[in-house]
Amino acid sequence: MNGAGGSSGGVGRFFIGVIMMCGGFYMLLNAITVTTNFGFSSRLYRIEQLGGLGITGGTLMIPLILGIGLIFYNAKNILGWLLFLGSIVALIFGVISSIRFGIHAMSSFDLIVILVLAIGGLGLFLRSLKSF
Repeated sequence: MNGAGGSSGGVGRFFIGVIMMCGGFYMLLNAITVTTNFGFSSRLYRIEQLGGLGITGGTLMIPLILGIGLIFYNAKNILGWLLFLGSIVALIFGVISSIRFGIHAMSSFDLIVILVLAIGGLGLFLRSLKSF
């Protein structure tokens, strides 16, 4: 009888590893805080050549609206599509670049438990897939 993944590694190790890995990574991701300072008035990009001019999220909405208008007027208008797609890409990159990650204060015991569960579970999971 074959175990997990068609190998002789064992179904018990597979499920114990998956449970440990899911618990450890859940605890790790639960300890991380994600914040952003994105807003339509916050500066996303800075152009030094123009004296430190800042491009805000609201400023990026102007070419987006113009592009949408041009697309609705004529769907084959290349300029409309370039304005629309360029603005969307700039907004997405601006939002992603303004994200800040932090981790909650925790004791070293908590961190060790999280890492043992996550990495130990991953090791058990991978070991169950290995043939003996």
